Amino acid sequence: MAHDHHGGHDHHGHAHLDPASGDRRVSLAIWANGLLTVAQIVGGILSGSLALVADAMHNLSDMAALVIAFAARKISRKPADRAMTFGYGRIEIVAALINYTTLILVGVYLIYEGAMRLIEPPEVAGWTVVILAGVALIVDTLTAVLTYAMQKDSVNIRALFLHNLSDALASVAVMVGGALILLYDWRIVDPLITIGIAGYILYLALTEIGGPVRTLMLGSPAGIDTDEVIAAIRGINGVQDLHHVHFWQMQEHSTSLDSHIVLTADAWPRQEAVKAEIKAMLDQRFGIGHSTLEFEHAAHAHDHAALYGCGKAAADL
Repeated sequence: MAHDHHGGHDHHGHAHLDPASGDRRVSLAIWANGLLTVAQIVGGILSGSLALVADAMHNLSDMAALVIAFAARKISRKPADRAMTFGYGRIEIVAALINYTTLILVGVYLIYEGAMRLIEPPEVAGWTVVILAGVALIVDTLTAVLTYAMQKDSVNIRALFLHNLSDALASVAVMVGGALILLYDWRIVDPLITIGIAGYILYLALTEIGGPVRTLMLGSPAGIDTDEVIAAIRGINGVQDLHHVHFWQMQEHSTSLDSHIVLTADAWPRQEAVKAEIKAMLDQRFGIGHSTLEFEHAAHAHDHAALYGCGKAAADL
């Protein structure tokens, strides 16, 4: 998910954590969420509160998300090799997709369970709910603080941060529900809060999942105006036209461009100079640090080639 406008430049403005410090933060968050999940599941079963179990399920998905993110961070640092010639950086995008998908599944399940309990609200032990939700709020806030500084630069960690932020809000809702049960014996509030939490989980996941999917589908980076880039290349002296253009991202912050560039007969002898000018412009103006350019002489250029992709122009098909 490219939140930085030019794919490759803006993210350098943030203060970066060194990898070891980031790993320690994620590791601490894993342990905190693991212990909390066990406490909430036991407390939810003993107290009869589905909202507490819902919060626990969310925390369990958080813990899984943290483990996946932790592993992805480690794997992503491996250098490119014969098996993975592009390197391993994209594993973090895959991890984010897995985490958002699990959030959607958890959300759907909780809505179903909450609806079943609306029909027949069970007895709920309010104090257990309030105390455990209070502990959960502390852990969720701690985890959100630990991952906040890291989430600006990583879709993988951003998925975690949103997990924890929604958890913290869910814990507040569960505490309110426990208090209402204690004060007024409103048992229906427990499944209602469960459905509310689930709806919020679904909203977060569905609005964020598009970024990782777009990257994995080799879509054009969201922050790049492709028409503007193409116009800028056409404006360079010696460039007659271009076709078979591909914009994509190997990783979250590395925007790439592949294209066939048609040079005029006059520019053909100075290909290297034109190439250097195009690459410098792409990097400085659009943050596209990696480009692969193939040059064609205007007299021998592909006939009717499509602007995007590898085929012929639509009119010729």
